[in-house]
Amino acid sequence: MARPPTAAQRRIIEAADPATGRLRGTETQLAGLVRLRLAFRHPRPPHDYFLTPAGHRLREQPETPDRTPGRTEERAPVPKQAPGVFAARVGGEEAPEGDGQARVHEVRSAWQGLVEMRRITNPDGSTDRPCGWERAHLVQAAALCLEAADCPPATPDSEGYRVSSTPQPEAVAVRHPAPDGRRACAAALEQAGWQVSEHTEPRTGVRYLLASPRRL
Repeated sequence: MARPPTAAQRRIIEAADPATGRLRGTETQLAGLVRLRLAFRHPRPPHDYFLTPAGHRLREQPETPDRTPGRTEERAPVPKQAPGVFAARVGGEEAPEGDGQARVHEVRSAWQGLVEMRRITNPDGSTDRPCGWERAHLVQAAALCLEAADCPPATPDSEGYRVSSTPQPEAVAVRHPAPDGRRACAAALEQAGWQVSEHTEPRTGVRYLLASPRRL
């Protein structure tokens, strides 16, 4: 589990540009946020640093005062879960415990952060197609698209989508037992900038979706 950021790192996150997530700090401080997966370095000059979706979520989470004696000015973050460990539901997990609206907020924040990452890192600033981060994290990216579109994932007790990797480059498989469910998943992925086609497994006859990030 990733360690929480220090108070100094938290201040850098809170001071990020509210629109772009652009960060200011020393190279050492910013590199530390990259290691925590709360920031990324833009591949093009001037190679500025920006918040990742996890960084955007952390910035929105409230802080509580540090109760250590003699430390009245320091404030330490107390997120509901460790920063950087948020993961979209790929299907098959137990449903998250606690307030369902809190999960909705987390997913919405993650999706907004991902859209902003697209705007910043796609060469033409496009937000309607996946960016490099998504191509490097295919299963999580596709799952986030589905969860943000309110497609229900499978749980041990209910049917829903399941996202898995495939031997094909830049492609994931999305399985859903119901034709309507597959159609809803396909529509959500296409709306998010993915190319989707439906196939049949030769040995089992099971229908599934093959989804790839759209490039153009």
